[in-house]
Amino acid sequence: MEDLPIDGGFAEPENQLSVHRDVVNNTSHILDFLLFSTPMDDIFTCLLTWTTSISRRFINFIENLVLQDVYRCREGFIAVSSTYCTENLNSGFCQRSSSEPEGEFLANTDCGIIKTNHFRQLRRDVPFIFQGLMFPLFALRLTWRLVVAPWRCAFYYLQCTQAQVYSIVSRMERTLRGSSDDIGWLQRTPGMAPVEDGSTRFLELLEAIRNGEHSLPNSFVYLLIPGLFSNHGPLYFVATKRFFSKMGLTCHIAKIHSEASVEHNAWELKQYIEELYWGSGKRVMLLGHSKGGVDCAAALSIYWSELENKVAGLALVQSPYGGSPIASDTLREGQIADKETRRIMELLICKTIKGDMRALEDLTYEKRKEFVMKHKLPEGIPLISFSSEAKVAPGVLATLTQIAHAELPRIPFLKFGSSEFDNVSGLGHQVPIVIPVSAAMAVCALHLLLRYGEKSDGLVTCRDAEVPGSVIVRPEQKLDHAWMVYSSKKKNPDGPDATEMCEALLTLLVELGERKQEERKEAESINIQKTFSCS
Repeated sequence: MEDLPIDGGFAEPENQLSVHRDVVNNTSHILDFLLFSTPMDDIFTCLLTWTTSISRRFINFIENLVLQDVYRCREGFIAVSSTYCTENLNSGFCQRSSSEPEGEFLANTDCGIIKTNHFRQLRRDVPFIFQGLMFPLFALRLTWRLVVAPWRCAFYYLQCTQAQVYSIVSRMERTLRGSSDDIGWLQRTPGMAPVEDGSTRFLELLEAIRNGEHSLPNSFVYLLIPGLFSNHGPLYFVATKRFFSKMGLTCHIAKIHSEASVEHNAWELKQYIEELYWGSGKRVMLLGHSKGGVDCAAALSIYWSELENKVAGLALVQSPYGGSPIASDTLREGQIADKETRRIMELLICKTIKGDMRALEDLTYEKRKEFVMKHKLPEGIPLISFSSEAKVAPGVLATLTQIAHAELPRIPFLKFGSSEFDNVSGLGHQVPIVIPVSAAMAVCALHLLLRYGEKSDGLVTCRDAEVPGSVIVRPEQKLDHAWMVYSSKKKNPDGPDATEMCEALLTLLVELGERKQEERKEAESINIQKTFSCS
């Protein structure tokens, strides 16, 4: 073809004029042939030549139109790709290279769509016939999308179903696994101080106390710290305090908000200890039951620099120092019905008894590991850990104990036939009610024994109640977690009660403090001798 574009351009205007002249000249020759007499063969030859030339020129014209559209499309896309736009979020306009004319680009920063005048001009210049050539491609693309869309939806729903099944399976595994990996973690942690068994000496002291031999000195102030929900047990430690007072000992019950967090109670106990020390001039012996022992240990761990010369020892009775499987299994995240269980506990603790949810959270294995690793108990302080095992016999399920109270109007004529209950009835608003706590503790202890194979008092396993570096006391009789709180009118004459147990524990704690003091003096004397020998 004669007029194909050269180097991206098209035929020069002069060539087009020459073509026009040739067409005119041919036409004139044909007219001459027709006007003047010529042979018929020449006439037909001229007509054939003229027809061939016109058809060739028409074809070249059509080809030039198509090639012009194609090159115009290429130039438009090159112009779009050769420019760049920098968004300006503050001003809302785009910048371009200095080689292009200004005002060529507009930007919509909200949707991120860039429009150009080149693209608009390109869409206007492309003929409808050329656009129609793209319809089969668009139809093919639409058909492919319609075919692929159901498969994509099916694959998406398959992935969602697989994720849900995996979540359910993982929740079931986490629920069934429970606290199997957490129970007894203190004994498995390297670097923890070893424990010492003091059960034999404890039983000796307990037998002597039951025979009337009391050896607790009056040189200390004895502070009893109750556990969780102690505000709902008005007779908690009351009998022990009364018995110690009759012996001439200074004894107090810490009036703290037991449903508060461990760190909050540690601060309150720190202030409580300082008041007792400055008021009496005597060091304080601490005995904490359940969460009360954890609160005392936290106070000594955090504020030991201020309490070093004010505290003589600490006895933890059934305290979940390592954590409680009941608290962990109740509040563990990622298990079945974890959110529903947490809402129920929040309703009971926060709404019903006006407590703090952290009081229960701080007894989980996760929180206890974090706290113990961050705040360790000071070395050298006398420590006693008391752990017990609850009865799981069928007869315990029918046991009833009176440990709680109901907020009722004053009933002055109410008499219970006991001096303890007469004093409580005189308060007017606190009336003991019957709750089957022993049966609940037996069920929980049986659950922990069957599920984890661990001996417990119903709430705390024996291994989690053993504090590293302490003297371990394991009594012979079966005691559940609530035995310290019992206020039953009937006492078993054949076995020791809570008062005698507390006295034996504090007596053992005094002996342990004296022994540590002697060991400290011996170590100091040895160091002095070594210093003199070296000098």
